[in-house]
Parts: sequence; C-alpha cells; structure tokens
Amino acid sequence: MTNHTTKMREEVQEIPDAVDRLLTRGADAIAAVAEQARTMDPRMLISVARGSSDHACTYLKYASELVLRRPMASVGPSVKSIYGVDLQAPDALCIAVSQSGQSPDIVRMTQSLRAGGALTVAITNDAASRLAGVADATLPIHAGPELSVAATKTFVTSLVAGLWLLAEIKGDDDLLAAIRALPEHLARSVRCDWSEAAAAIDGTSLFTLGRGPSWAISNEAALKFKETCLIHAESYSSAEVLHGPVSIIQRDFPVIAFAAGDAAEDSVAQVADALAEKGARVFTLARGAGRATVLPHERTGHWLTDPVAAIVSFYGMVEAVAVGRGIDPDTPRHLNKVTETV
Repeated sequence: MTNHTTKMREEVQEIPDAVDRLLTRGADAIAAVAEQARTMDPRMLISVARGSSDHACTYLKYASELVLRRPMASVGPSVKSIYGVDLQAPDALCIAVSQSGQSPDIVRMTQSLRAGGALTVAITNDAASRLAGVADATLPIHAGPELSVAATKTFVTSLVAGLWLLAEIKGDDDLLAAIRALPEHLARSVRCDWSEAAAAIDGTSLFTLGRGPSWAISNEAALKFKETCLIHAESYSSAEVLHGPVSIIQRDFPVIAFAAGDAAEDSVAQVADALAEKGARVFTLARGAGRATVLPHERTGHWLTDPVAAIVSFYGMVEAVAVGRGIDPDTPRHLNKVTETV
C-alpha cells in the first residue's frame, strides 16, 4: 500500500480550483466560439475523442440534444487515420477533446473535418498542441499540470468547457448560472464520503449504471476502476442492464448507479432497487431508491451540472479503492499519461 498522498488524490482535491480558474480565464474564448457557432447555426454536432475525453463527449452529446436540440455524433478517428476517408461535414460544429492535444488520429480527423466544412473547436489542456494548431478555435481548459496518469481534473474541466460553450450558444441563463456556481458545489463534492461503497468493492467485477448525461459519467467510472484499481467494470445504461447483463448478478455483486435530478432519476432508482432485490449490493445517487443505498452527493441546482459533481465524489472513492488494494493510481501498469494513437 502507498504511504503517501497520491498525485491523483491531490488533483481530485484541486478540481474546484481548476474549474474556478477555467471560469475566470476562459470567458473570452467561450464567447468568441459561441458567437461563431450562433452565426453558423449548425445542423448537427460531431465529436472527436478517445478514452476519458470520449466520455466527456458522450456527456456533451446529451447536452447538445437536450439543450440545443441538435443531434451530436461521435466519429471514429480511424475513418481518416487508418481508412483515409475525408468526411463531408458542411454546417456541422465539431468538438475535438484531448487533454494533451497530441494524438495523431484525433489531430488528423479534426483537420479532415475542418477541410470538409465543419467549424472545428479543440478543447485541450495545451493551447500550443498539434490539435489546437489544426482547429478553427481552441478552448483551453486551464486545468494546470496533471501528473497522475488517470485524468481527473482535465476530465472535469473538459466537461465544464464543453457545457459552457453549449449554454452560451443557447443563451441558457439558468444553466450558465449553475456553471458559474460549480466551484462551491465541487468543493463539497470532494468531501462526500463514499467509504461504504468502497468497502463493498470486492476486486472481481462490478457494474456502473446511468441514464442520459449520467450514463457518460458511468462510462468514465468504469474506465477508472479498470485503469486505477485493476478491477473489471462494465458500464450500462440503466435501460439496458435488465436485459442480458443482469444474468451475471449474484449476491453482493457491486453496482454503482449514477443519477442526477433530472427526468431519468426515477427510472434509475427503480432499476437500482430491482438489482438490489436480486441480491446485488447497489449504491446509487437516485434519491427515490428504497432498497439500494443512496450515497452522499451534492446537487448543484441544475440537472445538467449534477453529473459533474457526481464524478468528483466518485474520483475520491476510486482513488481510495486503488490505494486500499496496494496499487499506486498515479502509475497504472501498461499505461502512459499521453497515448498517441494512429
């Protein structure tokens, strides 16, 4: 077991300040890109990303469709980098997310979409990166150095930057107010105690669940269990888990069901309780749950910013699980901080 404070723990604790820094320094860039997008009036949005950044884009997909009422689709970077195909994307807004901005396939796909008529926006922690160099515009996330291999504060600031852009495009005052209030909510999220859930993780396998924007958070949570704890975790929509996946549920099988204060919360609560009735050890953020254990969590005053607070609380827990298993989450085996995929 590590006997020091991990970089991952330090960076999770820095998230409220990182988001505050983004909100303080990022306004001009957000306003400029939002104005370009409003002038363009895109028919659809396209995302280009991998890993945690792709989970951020799944969250933004729901935000785009629910706030802007514009469909958003993830395109495979290999379409350009491996297959050599240039997509035609007139009247599309392309959001490319990469904390390093260095992966060749993300860069080539973004460059290709720009040539195909899309307005391309890079969300990155490195404003001098290759990705920033090929995009029409760049939104720096101002996260500061992130030394742990596991992305935490860069994931959260990517979520916030993308959501902020969409809220500005829409002119959604309620959402903009919730985004501005995030640092204080995230400071409380860091302190949420999920030790009961951590103690139930047996190190073999588990499910994470969500629906709508919270499903994107579930995807990120499952990845973090794999890369920092060496635990097999699968993420499912709560609408799908009762189909085939439920068959592997047995007594005390761990499940974490993410939820926000939105229209999907009741359905997540129902599924969480149904799995608990089958013997699973279910923890949830859905407040209507009866048999599942409701975890301490922070609500942010807006259903679209609630998932941001949820992942911050989760990061604190998953770091503790890794350390409890004798694993240094800062240096997961087989992984590097920057993965350059062709």
